Amino acid sequence: MTTTTGLITPQKWQADHLLMLDQRILPLREEWIELRTHEEVAKAIKDMVVRGAPAIGISAAYGMALAAKNGADLQQASKTLAASRPTAVNLFWALDRINSLQNRDFQRILAEAQAIEREDLEMNRAIGRHGAELVPQNASILTVCNTGGLATAGHGTALGVIRTAHEQGKDIHVYTCETRPRMQGLRLTAYELTKDGIPFHSIADGAAASLMRAGKVDLVIAGADRIAVNGDAANKIGTYSLAVLALHHKIPFYIAAPSSTLDPTLPTGDQIPIEERSAEELTEVDGVRVAPDGCPVYNPAFDVTPGELITGIITEKGVNAKPYNFALASKSIPQPALPG
Repeated sequence: MTTTTGLITPQKWQADHLLMLDQRILPLREEWIELRTHEEVAKAIKDMVVRGAPAIGISAAYGMALAAKNGADLQQASKTLAASRPTAVNLFWALDRINSLQNRDFQRILAEAQAIEREDLEMNRAIGRHGAELVPQNASILTVCNTGGLATAGHGTALGVIRTAHEQGKDIHVYTCETRPRMQGLRLTAYELTKDGIPFHSIADGAAASLMRAGKVDLVIAGADRIAVNGDAANKIGTYSLAVLALHHKIPFYIAAPSSTLDPTLPTGDQIPIEERSAEELTEVDGVRVAPDGCPVYNPAFDVTPGELITGIITEKGVNAKPYNFALASKSIPQPALPG
């Protein structure tokens, strides 16, 4: 029986300000933060009140609307927002779209930001439809981080595929990696799956290999924050490991992302900037230190999965298969059928 899931959104535009759901404290509390300046939006992005590449781009667009409303220098506002997080290309894509407007008054920028949000939701639903065709009946799906409504305009990318397959009545089951160190899988994906009534188990990141070896995973679906011309995809740290494991166990590994995540300026993933976050994300749990004083830490937020390990990249335009070539990503993308 087909069911319809509710819409979970990370931000809401009010009459003259932006409301943002504080994802740092989910699922324990649902609190909305009121943002009235572009500086507040930039800080919210940097502090991960909002996260997920499409949602970051949408937030930045609304930040530009607030800058225009407040009479701020739009060029400086764009630089401030661009500096908030370096890896998610949707951030720069949204800012470029706002900056290219001929008329950049408040109402025009606000209308464009709202259009970006609407279009992202439409793209997500299309990604879900294309991706659900790859999901067999009674499939067990492994995913990482959070790629659902909280990371987008409401439906999700990788989690959007899962959501659509569930709506189609495919009796799926989801394994969601906890996703250390910020636990977006355990906190946020589990929150969304619970709300939608989709059967799932949360797992420790290190449990993925044993699940695959036991034959309990039929396919892996992850999101992306930036995709290079050759299909190399940056996503939450640990995604590359899952792709290597999937290849070894002969399990399909898919990336789901809107075309705004494609970066036609980068030939390979080697050029993707990787954000390194604070040591405290590893050395502390809820503000309590769990590592020895002076413990050295390397904490990259993302890794890059080579395109050759990816079975297919799902966008709103369809499913793209190897060999990838997104040099004309802003135009029509070829849609080769998946092999086999």
